Amino acid sequence: MAKKSKGNRVQVILECTEHKKTGLAGTSRYITMKNRKNTPHRIELKKYNPILKKYTIHKEIK
Repeated sequence: MAKKSKGNRVQVILECTEHKKTGLAGTSRYITMKNRKNTPHRIELKKYNPILKKYTIHKEIK
């Protein structure tokens, strides 16, 4: 059984913003960790989108 921690590090999902606009099938998502105390706002990172075959901005989703 996994330990439930009440720490500051949480797992977040990043989803591509440009992929939604194209209307192509599938999605580009990444899972990463962030520290809630240091970055309380939603993060945006440039990640590789294998469907579009280029680096795009991925935003944190709820």
